[in-house]
Amino acid sequence: MKNILGLVLLLGIGYTANATELVLAKAPSAIPAEDTKVGIDFFHGTWQEALAVAQEENKLIFLDAFAAWCGPCKMMARTTFKDKEVGDFFNANFINVKMDMEKHAEGPRLSNDLYLTAYPTLYFLNYSEKPVHQTLGYLKSKQLITEGKTALAI
Repeated sequence: MKNILGLVLLLGIGYTANATELVLAKAPSAIPAEDTKVGIDFFHGTWQEALAVAQEENKLIFLDAFAAWCGPCKMMARTTFKDKEVGDFFNANFINVKMDMEKHAEGPRLSNDLYLTAYPTLYFLNYSEKPVHQTLGYLKSKQLITEGKTALAI
């Protein structure tokens, strides 16, 4: 009886391993190419690195100040921030940073310094962390581009 149980387990493990190999073999073709990525390309690095890049490139920082539980924040991440026109404009003109203000190491300090009162708050800051412009709440694509143009004009 033990031998039969062992054989069944061994066959089951072998079948599962083969199925996994088939899925893994197909996975790379399902991954979209990088050049098909649209929308805002958010900075990957520390807050200090983002400030340094903003200074070096003479650009403002677009800071999406959000919280994980915020519904309008999630909706913007799924829609507005993925819009091609928004991405083209923001990627060309800003250093884009997305920060969970409750979980990121710099979040509590920046929340205090920037007088954050609600989510989402979208800040346009210079490399010295001085706000140039800000807006509050969910924005559609055209509205966000208008806010970005306003920040650049100041």
